[in-house]
Amino acid sequence: MTAAGRIPADRGLTTRMFLTGLFLVILYGIFAAILWEVFKSFVILFVVIFGLLFLQYWFSDKIALWGMRGRIVTPEQAPELHGAVDRLCALADMPKPRVAIANTDMPNAFATGRSPKAAVVCATSGLMRRLDEPELEAVLAHELSHVAHRDVAIMTIASSLGVLAGLMTRVMLFSAILGGGRGGGRNQGAGQLVLLEMAIMLVSIIVYAISYLLTMALSRYRELAADRSGAILIGRPSLLASALVKVSGDIARIPTRDLRRAEAFNAFFFTPAVTHQPGQSGQSGFSLSALFSTHPSLERRLAQLSQLEAQMGQPR
Repeated sequence: MTAAGRIPADRGLTTRMFLTGLFLVILYGIFAAILWEVFKSFVILFVVIFGLLFLQYWFSDKIALWGMRGRIVTPEQAPELHGAVDRLCALADMPKPRVAIANTDMPNAFATGRSPKAAVVCATSGLMRRLDEPELEAVLAHELSHVAHRDVAIMTIASSLGVLAGLMTRVMLFSAILGGGRGGGRNQGAGQLVLLEMAIMLVSIIVYAISYLLTMALSRYRELAADRSGAILIGRPSLLASALVKVSGDIARIPTRDLRRAEAFNAFFFTPAVTHQPGQSGQSGFSLSALFSTHPSLERRLAQLSQLEAQMGQPR
């Protein structure tokens, strides 16, 4: 099921979201055991795990807009953008999300929010300036597909565990550094405590690595699913392909400093804020950079859209 009557459910994405959620529950259990071993307090356990998870889940839209310096706009303030979202929502038979603009030259867009009813679709001023109206609608159709598939919420939850594990790793690392000289090696109890701290830090690193890889794998597939659903919604895969080529090419011209500021939001962007995407060099097959990428390669996304265009009987 999706939040849109005319955007079909993606079984592959649904299965991957379920499996990712299942693995995350297991990892959350492991991480809760680590926190209990460190603090021996249910209060701290509840505040750290559920407190941060609640904040990220409930305020994900506000956090994303604040981080990207985006603002909610009215139809009077952005009539063209609202008009495009209105047309697509009517076409998809789905509730209209809030509409926002991020004032940055980096061409991009993203969808955020804990549920379809609390969703926000945001386009950057750089994207609106560079794309023509049909291409902009294609990008917005991609983002509305994320809302319809309800994959924004699972991505928010998945990223929360990585934040927690990374935070715990840093805490234990600083603890080991600051307490490294305890007992001078003469106190057996102190030595055992150091070993325990190192073991907890190692498990935290492993939890962080696994949760990160799970999040990246889900992120890559959900982008392909949104490309497919968005292209079907507008009926012109070539428009989305054209927008992808334009945006990917222009992002490479954005100053590296600006890209680094936006890097934390890569998993939610239409296309990642990087100067080089895996696979753009023409190389195919497995690569380590692709494993850690939030998005599939540009070539893979274009190949899927080209195949879809052929299947829809619209030769390029």
